[in-house]
Amino acid sequence: MDVRQWLSTDETAETFISRVSTSRPPLLLPPLHRFPLHSGNVVEIVGPSSSAKTHILLQVAVHSILPKEWNGVSYGGLEKSVMFVDLDCRFDVLRLRRLLQLRIFSVHQLSRGVKNELHDARDWTCDQELINKCLERFLYVRCYDSLEFLAMLKTLSYQLQTKRQELASKVYFMMIDSIGAYYWVDRASTSVPLGSNNRKIFSLQSVTEAVVREIQNFLHVQPMLVLATKATIFGDKSATNDIKRTFRKWSSEDASGHHTTESSPEKVHREYMPSAWQSFVTHRISVRPSSPESCATNCLNNTTDEQVYLAQWLLPSLGFKDKFVINDAGISIVP
Repeated sequence: MDVRQWLSTDETAETFISRVSTSRPPLLLPPLHRFPLHSGNVVEIVGPSSSAKTHILLQVAVHSILPKEWNGVSYGGLEKSVMFVDLDCRFDVLRLRRLLQLRIFSVHQLSRGVKNELHDARDWTCDQELINKCLERFLYVRCYDSLEFLAMLKTLSYQLQTKRQELASKVYFMMIDSIGAYYWVDRASTSVPLGSNNRKIFSLQSVTEAVVREIQNFLHVQPMLVLATKATIFGDKSATNDIKRTFRKWSSEDASGHHTTESSPEKVHREYMPSAWQSFVTHRISVRPSSPESCATNCLNNTTDEQVYLAQWLLPSLGFKDKFVINDAGISIVP
């Protein structure tokens, strides 16, 4: 009877749009706008240091915690809560507040027709009540090692269900910055000196499997979109410190003793996380600063001195790269 009732029930377009928009939070912010990301996806943002990975998370957070409308002004936000898990211990709340103020002020400029530059404005007219309401939707957790991370994940579902039921139902994003922060510590913990009575409490593989398992259990209780940053630990030709290396691309003739050597202009992503995390990730995007030549060309064409970044989807793979810049108003794609 239940099956027949389900088959015979029609769904209106309004109900369908409402259901899809609830289960699939719209995320059209660059450079994450190429795929229809939704709850249950695990997106990995990988790149070297100073490649705007954390900034992308903060911009998504600002977009999420902003309201759709406030006092007659449309801010276009999701009005949803964000859970930010800081494993890198570098989070700056003043930076988040500054980005939130800039976004609100830019909306005020557009609504009032003001054409002054954001940097020239000294008198912030942002509604403090609005800022406080937005920051209440930002849930921050800091962990100092993998054991604290695991303990947080184990108690997270219970705390959200019992203490913040209303808020938990509106959490759309879990942000992890950065997932590889404890890689070397956990890897070193696999070695136990001979003759030691200490037992192996965990290894890199086991702790990663436990993290993935706990996140999966949490997503079953509270579906949300997971965004995780990951730093590259292997340098490339365009990396910092001006380390120049030659990468070899072996041809099919290598088996016979012949090989060709080609210099690679950019580093191919090398995975170092255990297989449990690799199989858990559903989407992966690589971000990095553009080369000085590209930056100079962009500055010439666009008359701007902003740093240009490159974004390329690795999973699923796309055959092109997006160029984007970061300014006070947010992240913008460069044609």
